[in-house]
Amino acid sequence: MGWTDERVELLKKLWQDGLSASQIAKQLGGVTRNAVIGKVHRLGLSGRAAPSKPARTVFKAPRPARPVTAAPSAPRRIAEPPAVAAQPAPVRYVEEAPGTATVLTLGAHMCKWPIGDPAMDNFTFCGRRSSEGPYCHEHSQVAYQPAQTGKKKSSAAELARSLRRYI
Repeated sequence: MGWTDERVELLKKLWQDGLSASQIAKQLGGVTRNAVIGKVHRLGLSGRAAPSKPARTVFKAPRPARPVTAAPSAPRRIAEPPAVAAQPAPVRYVEEAPGTATVLTLGAHMCKWPIGDPAMDNFTFCGRRSSEGPYCHEHSQVAYQPAQTGKKKSSAAELARSLRRYI
């Protein structure tokens, strides 16, 4: 069906009444929701009645507390000053034997060097204190090897193999 003048006027009226595009398409019949949206856009209809929006929650200031009236016969208690809280002891890292940390007990500054097979129940981590990086001093020496300075001399077989590419 095409857009006749009567259908366009009905579309404008329904749009101004705040009906959705799918509701208008059902009432007009023979058009889709997208056809209604396209026609509304081409007509430049924008001043429609706003659909109902949920009310915004308004935050109210809290009510002042009601004064508590005590029975006249009950004596009033005097509040005791709070006891001074004891200072917590500083955290000290205990030098642990390697292999005592589990995934659940592994902390930020503990060595994360794996010990054992991860598939086994007795799998642990080193757990000793690590100053920089994920590993303790001993394990970082194993994990990080110093870069070798200079090229190592190639053997005659390696030289011959590399020359074959150019021959």
